[in-house]
Amino acid sequence: MYKRYTLDNGLRIVTEHIPFVKSISIGVWIETGSKHETSENNGISHFIEHMLFKGTTTKTAKEIAETIDGIGGQINAFTSKECTCYYTKVLDSHYELAIDLLADMLFNSKFDKDDMQKEKSVIYEEISMYEDSPEDLVHDLLYQSIFKNSALGLPILGINESLNKINRDSIIEHMNKYYVPNNAVISVAGNFDEDNLLRTIESKFGHWKESKSLALKEETSKYNYGEFYKTKDIEQTHLCLGFKGITLGENKLYPLLVVNNILGGSMSSRLFQNIREERGLVYSIYSYPSTYKGGGLLTIYAGMNPDLLEEVKRLIFNELEELRISGLSALEVNKSKEQLKGNYILGLESTSSRMTSIGKSELLLKKIYSPKEIIEKIDAVKLEDTEKIIKEIIDLNKVTLTVVGKADERE
Repeated sequence: MYKRYTLDNGLRIVTEHIPFVKSISIGVWIETGSKHETSENNGISHFIEHMLFKGTTTKTAKEIAETIDGIGGQINAFTSKECTCYYTKVLDSHYELAIDLLADMLFNSKFDKDDMQKEKSVIYEEISMYEDSPEDLVHDLLYQSIFKNSALGLPILGINESLNKINRDSIIEHMNKYYVPNNAVISVAGNFDEDNLLRTIESKFGHWKESKSLALKEETSKYNYGEFYKTKDIEQTHLCLGFKGITLGENKLYPLLVVNNILGGSMSSRLFQNIREERGLVYSIYSYPSTYKGGGLLTIYAGMNPDLLEEVKRLIFNELEELRISGLSALEVNKSKEQLKGNYILGLESTSSRMTSIGKSELLLKKIYSPKEIIEKIDAVKLEDTEKIIKEIIDLNKVTLTVVGKADERE
């Protein structure tokens, strides 16, 4: 059972009490990510995420790590296109300490200039590591290409040039704009005393000053279709196909999930069975939908020997054409729905996953669907719904294709 509270400063708190566990997961969510950046400060959201672990006015970076290690807990963070999340998982007896640590990092981080320079070097290496991972690189190229005219196309890590321009003043400016309580959510899942939990959060976050000027502009993404190549001296060739998808919060996502499951979302999917299992042409092939405010994607990925690129492309397009012409059977749709329900329920087995689910939903949708409601939405998908979504999404004249591989194979 989810509960929702709002402090006087606009900070939203969402909780799920799970009395039969001995852990608690706590996340502080901020609606800022690479989508809220420009080419000039690209990477600043991710950089701030790193810097909050580099020491506060009361603790060094080592002491932050020792504080959470000393109670056998976990602390981490991530930055995405649309949000940043700082989260901990601890035994239920230690949640006050965890909340205190998150508040200390959020409000008292020093942003020391020497630490900033060291952390930039770490992120330069992270960017290089990403460049050395062609599967990641081809997905990044897809976003940069299909969202060429939208902030969704900016890489989460930024690039060396934009990262180099970030300084303490630009960090403070960005945080003053986005790190405000009316642009944040605290999500909690696990075992806790409700009254004490709320008192603890109020005491640590109640002084956070609301922003009267917060205005998140939501743009409708513009899609850019075509073929894009990046030369890389590697053994495999990596391919992505991107189609315009579903916007975050739309109920059309559920028919798309059913279709995706059958197309390339599992080991029993058509793409996996036909291209990997029956023909042995690839090691990895899959598809998945992504949803954002103002836009979305359906992505297909495959990695193969360079000599097989044209054949794999042809087979993928054949499967897509077959899907458009013949659609799905009622048996396939029902099997896919059962698989989706099973995956969804199994994915809620930990306090971390529940904290993430309710926190992200509240932050981006201002609404939380219960597991029962999600199951009902999956059950409600009909065969005709899948036919409509196939016709809407899989338009073979509106597709972006990206390839990372050797230049001579590309030709």
